[in-house]
Amino acid sequence: PGARVAIMFPNVPQYLIAMLGTLRAGFTVVNVNLLYTPRELEHQLRDSGAEVLAILENFAHVYQSIGNPSLVQKVIVSSLGESLGPKGVLVNLIARHVKKIVPHWDFPCIKFNQALKIGRGHGYRRPTLNLDDIVFLQYTGGTTGVSKGAVLLHRNILANILQIEAWLDPALVSRQEQQLVFLCALPLTHIFALTACALLGMRKGGKLLLVVNPRDIGGFIKYLAQHPEINIFPGVNTLFHALIHRPEFLKVKFPNLLVTIGGGMAVQRKTAELWQKLTGVPIAQGYGLSETSPVVCVNTPFVKEFTGSIGMPVPSTDVLILDEEDQELPFGSPGEIAIKGPQVMTGYWNRPEETTQCMTPQGYFKSGDIGTMSVDGFVHIVDRKKDMIVVAGFKVFPNEVEEIIAQMPGVGECAVVGVPHRKLGEIVKAFIVKTDPNLSEVQVIAYCKEQMTTYKRPRKIIFIDEMPKSIVGKILRRHLRDA
Repeated sequence: PGARVAIMFPNVPQYLIAMLGTLRAGFTVVNVNLLYTPRELEHQLRDSGAEVLAILENFAHVYQSIGNPSLVQKVIVSSLGESLGPKGVLVNLIARHVKKIVPHWDFPCIKFNQALKIGRGHGYRRPTLNLDDIVFLQYTGGTTGVSKGAVLLHRNILANILQIEAWLDPALVSRQEQQLVFLCALPLTHIFALTACALLGMRKGGKLLLVVNPRDIGGFIKYLAQHPEINIFPGVNTLFHALIHRPEFLKVKFPNLLVTIGGGMAVQRKTAELWQKLTGVPIAQGYGLSETSPVVCVNTPFVKEFTGSIGMPVPSTDVLILDEEDQELPFGSPGEIAIKGPQVMTGYWNRPEETTQCMTPQGYFKSGDIGTMSVDGFVHIVDRKKDMIVVAGFKVFPNEVEEIIAQMPGVGECAVVGVPHRKLGEIVKAFIVKTDPNLSEVQVIAYCKEQMTTYKRPRKIIFIDEMPKSIVGKILRRHLRDA
């Protein structure tokens, strides 16, 4: 017990089999980001001390490129079609030879089904586990620097599942014993989808609809049209935005949709309002982090319209807004969101100093996010602390500027970063993906002049074809900052 198994699968049945098999054996799951480069994968495998890597053949070349075949003791490789029966042969043929999405790789490994066969031959011996054993090492950029593993115990994950269940159950009263259908479009290796889709879905005896590649928006919309039974739809702003701006999405019906959950990044009001108009269901925005298993706050599933807030803390969770000296701020004042509850990690794997930095003496985890709390307990996200821009001493929060620019006709997506300036310290720089090819820098600057005070306005406008995004579709401002 306690051995680490790294899993690098998209949303295919093999992920759930590998994850649950690892847990039933008493081991620890190390989820791996599918977008990792060889350098990033090597860092995570070394840092976690993973002994086994289970990987889809589409990504096997990434492991091979590390050039160290003994980095882990065993590598288990699967193909896209391996759990699909006879249909799998055709799926693999198309993946390898038609779409050519399986780059060449060649190293000693165990095939996935072979590993299952070997396992069946051993029989099952129930491991001795307790609530304080590690269940997941969930890697994150977190609140400081390099990617590190948030240590999540069985008690953390179980608590968060029960917290989300308590939030969801009132919305299910009228359904009686009907099976819930969860749409799993976000990658299950990400903590949001892992808990809110896979684990909560299994807790509720639900049906999980696995979407392998939601970035193929055309194919994803066809899939949605084929599944009107969807009840629970977790997503992120960029995914909702991409869907609602495709003409074919207008034809998709959601007669059974109960809850749309927005997380992972700030949901923009313009996107949320159009989503509700097209689907009939508002987005209940929530908030969480890898370090908190992940859910901290969420709006009620009975919300009638998009509120702009991230809701209230889930049961048994305390949230404070702290100043730079870790002192509690009054209602309405922006400060760092700090969290205390049974879902909060014990610390970062083998990083005691960084663990100490992010915890207060009272046991609150400092999130690195700036927020405010209203008198009635609703929390609003302002921005990431490290993304805050200081222009001539004035604080500028990118989310606010992005929200305003996103409402301008002709703007598809936008992101704002701070860049150094000799006199002002920093200035605001905006990156825009435009839907109107005639949109100009002059027009954007004029629009911002009408909408924002001087120090908040972007001084530079850069038009780009595509935003850099994380595995869940979160815009990566740091990549734009470094560009």
